[in-house]
Amino acid sequence: MISINHLSISFSGNPLFDNISFIIKDRDRIGLTGKNGAGKSTLLKILSGLQMPDNGNIVVTSGHEIGYLPQEMIPNSSRTIIEEAMQAFEKTIAIEKSIAKIQKEISERTDFESIEYHRLIERLAENNERYHLLGGGNERATAEKVLLGLGFKHSDFDRPITQFSSGWQMRVELAKILLRSPEVMLLDEPTNHLDIESIEWLEEFLQSYQGAVVVVSHDRRFLDNITNRTVEIVLGRIEDYNVSYSLYVEQRQQRRDIQQAAYDNQQKEINQIEHFIERFRYKATKARQAQSRLKMLEKMDRIEVDTFDSSAISFRFPPAPHSGKVVVNTLQVSKSYDDLKVFSNVDFILERGEKVAFVGKNGEGKTTFSRIIVGEITDYSGTFERGHQVKIGYFAQNQSVLLDGEKTVFETLDDIATGDVRTRVRRILGCFLFSGEDIDKKVKVLSGGEKTRLALAKLLLEPVNLLVLDEPTNHLDMLSKDILKSALLQYNGSLIVVSHDRDFLESLTTKVYEFRNGGVKEHIGDVAEFLKDRKIEKLSELERANDVRSDNSAGDKSNYHEQKQIEREERRKKSRIERLEKEISDIENSLSELSELMTSNPALCTIENCNRYEKLKHSLDSKMEEWALIA
Repeated sequence: MISINHLSISFSGNPLFDNISFIIKDRDRIGLTGKNGAGKSTLLKILSGLQMPDNGNIVVTSGHEIGYLPQEMIPNSSRTIIEEAMQAFEKTIAIEKSIAKIQKEISERTDFESIEYHRLIERLAENNERYHLLGGGNERATAEKVLLGLGFKHSDFDRPITQFSSGWQMRVELAKILLRSPEVMLLDEPTNHLDIESIEWLEEFLQSYQGAVVVVSHDRRFLDNITNRTVEIVLGRIEDYNVSYSLYVEQRQQRRDIQQAAYDNQQKEINQIEHFIERFRYKATKARQAQSRLKMLEKMDRIEVDTFDSSAISFRFPPAPHSGKVVVNTLQVSKSYDDLKVFSNVDFILERGEKVAFVGKNGEGKTTFSRIIVGEITDYSGTFERGHQVKIGYFAQNQSVLLDGEKTVFETLDDIATGDVRTRVRRILGCFLFSGEDIDKKVKVLSGGEKTRLALAKLLLEPVNLLVLDEPTNHLDMLSKDILKSALLQYNGSLIVVSHDRDFLESLTTKVYEFRNGGVKEHIGDVAEFLKDRKIEKLSELERANDVRSDNSAGDKSNYHEQKQIEREERRKKSRIERLEKEISDIENSLSELSELMTSNPALCTIENCNRYEKLKHSLDSKMEEWALIA
């Protein structure tokens, strides 16, 4: 368990946190959320011991190891992938060496009856027991399993880590933390460098993990799938709810609606009392009543409505200039790096106004193909044609590296803006939350989210009819992602978007191109339909495997009884889930009815009704938590 007590920290005199306190329990799955710059990464650094707060303290249960994955780092290792991953087993490796040393000492001794000899035997037994408890002997197999889950191939294991991009090196760092299996994992944007399949694998891993997890992520679907508690940093304080992110957003809004209704009702009552006091305080016959009401006002507990940060980016892409009907056309395009073939014989046509997604594992060629389309890569084979009057806006995956860190925010746009746009640079920056002193900041001091916003602002400097966006949502907060998605849905040009964010992609595109095993396959529909198709394939394989197991176990009495027991447990579980779902539905209906009543009629916002609402909400939280554990 970790206890955070009255934590405060400031930067340049501005408070980031102010007297925050909460507890991380041993089996918690916490989604740590908040806007870009709210302090999520700073809080994880404090929890991991890498940074000290101005005030307050952190208390960690004795014996609890903390594993921390930063958002960005530069690994410095000359080892191979598998050798680096095996560094996670330093505990078992140390015990293994200790066992070997004790065994050697025992083999050299002849004083079998001495106390020292028996102590050596006891130490050997203790070390052996601890070694097996930590999974000793299976380290290599376990490491390979995790690396494969995170997208590596068997052929990658013995390659030096320096041959891989920073994103793949971050995957090795994530693998090491998963393999170390600490009591508490602090993960800062772990999905930024993962593809959809690796994200799904990580979700399954974390769902069965026995320790506590605190994860910073702007992937709503990922948070909903693995967390049961949401801690959001808002204006230096925290909001803490025992539900996943989407439910938290709903409950937070319901809570504010109730507070607002109660506040409005109380203000009406206060105005009436103040009016009475003002009218009758100097009349002898009413002075006593006026004084009584004045005391009533002084004793009244004033209702406050939770404040929240409502600032958000706000923009629309300029209307797309007219282009030819065919925007991009490739025929038998292939690309290799020396002996490594990335993809071959790719046929791809993008028509005017089409919006498509590129998905697939990292390293399969999504970014490479995008760079061919925008003209950054020219040494390929096959035919590539860009349509008539096509103007491209490109957001590169490594955008933060491409920005000049020594320039200011204002200079970054002003230096490339031309014509009338130069007069609108400050307004464009304002749309992306850069105003006042912010525009004079050097790019190198910006957070990841701020750099992404600045790179998106560059796309508004001139109208384009083809947007090619490579992982545009990395580092963006939830609200900014929603606004970007809305702007893209309204954009009337053509769109190619590379992304692993399922929630962002859903309903955004009409086609999905899957990069896999050196080829590209077209799927009609959005990413939800694509994932559904892939899941059906996996389920059919699972069913076939179940059929084989059934055939092999025919006539086996023991397996028959075990199967019956499993079926009974499944029926009980199903019955419990159905009962919980009905109870949850009933509570949600009651909450909705009560909320509507109090919203439509402020007079009903009594303390009794507010208390009833809170009790229903707590009951719903409890039922949802129970449902999440067994569903």
